[in-house]
Amino acid sequence: QVQLVESGGGLVQAGGSLRLSCAVSGRTFSIYVMAWFRQAPGKEREFVAAVRWSSSSTYYADSVKGRFTISGDNAKNTVYLQMNSLKPEDTAVYYCAARFPAYSDSAKQYPYWGQGTQVTVSS
Repeated sequence: QVQLVESGGGLVQAGGSLRLSCAVSGRTFSIYVMAWFRQAPGKEREFVAAVRWSSSSTYYADSVKGRFTISGDNAKNTVYLQMNSLKPEDTAVYYCAARFPAYSDSAKQYPYWGQGTQVTVSS
């Protein structure tokens, strides 16, 4: 099993920044891709960004490209999501997810999930 614990959410004004963290434990050798998804009230869970654990290749949704950066620290078994130039439409619960073996932007393809952390961006 793999356990994921997110932290770093909060309330920020539009234009501000936040950094989310996702601590990974358990069978970490089986993880190939780490990703962030988000879900706003009344909306489906959507892909935000992903990183391949071994190669550090990254993938982004068009809506966050150029504003968000995903990165991983293998030594700390932690994945980060640096969010800059935040907009009110970025308000959502952000979830960390993991899967093996290949990259996917579909939430249905990820078997491991954290509990989520709330990000609220005020206008």
